[in-house]
Amino acid sequence: MKGCKTEYQRKLLVLPKTTIWAPQGCAFVAPVGGVVDEVNVQDRWSPSTDAGATREGKFVTIIGDDGVRYLGGHLDSVADGIKPGTRVKGGQVLGKVGRSGNARDAGPNLYFAISWKTGPAFWWVRRGMVKPWDYLDAWQEGNRTLSPREETLKLRGKLGETPQCTVQCGGAVRQQQDPPQASKTPQPQKSPKKDDDDVVTLTPTTAPLDGR
Repeated sequence: MKGCKTEYQRKLLVLPKTTIWAPQGCAFVAPVGGVVDEVNVQDRWSPSTDAGATREGKFVTIIGDDGVRYLGGHLDSVADGIKPGTRVKGGQVLGKVGRSGNARDAGPNLYFAISWKTGPAFWWVRRGMVKPWDYLDAWQEGNRTLSPREETLKLRGKLGETPQCTVQCGGAVRQQQDPPQASKTPQPQKSPKKDDDDVVTLTPTTAPLDGR
């Protein structure tokens, strides 16, 4: 975040992600240099269905130069020129904090998550795999070189590149599945119907982290 007073959760609630509370319209900036991967400019979340794939509302993901995927969701808007394939610098504005998605009835905040690159069909990976608060603490204290790359690689090696969804997988009625196992081949879950101006992604297929 840039130019705003913020605070964030430092404990695991449902998913390994955090909620960064900030004023409406505060700038969400790229945590590192990298390439924009996914951009969603349409808020299609509905409380009646509460579909997992739409909970973050408007969002941007980037693949950092460290190979890690970073997600900022619940945005009010996406910055001009931010589209898949765009190279960004650390600190560059990606969007503005809002209350899209299932933050509609909450205060403005940024849904921040760390994971590895997958295809958009595996949206539950995008929603958060690596606990982020130790890195946020370090960055806030001035240690800008600390990267979640090592932890991300280790976890991806344990779970597999496209683990099964286990938390908040369905809609309004929560569904539970078997724990993720690298030896299984998961089936992509159906996402809500999207128009051409909905989520766009740089590559629609899964990709390893830096070829590993």
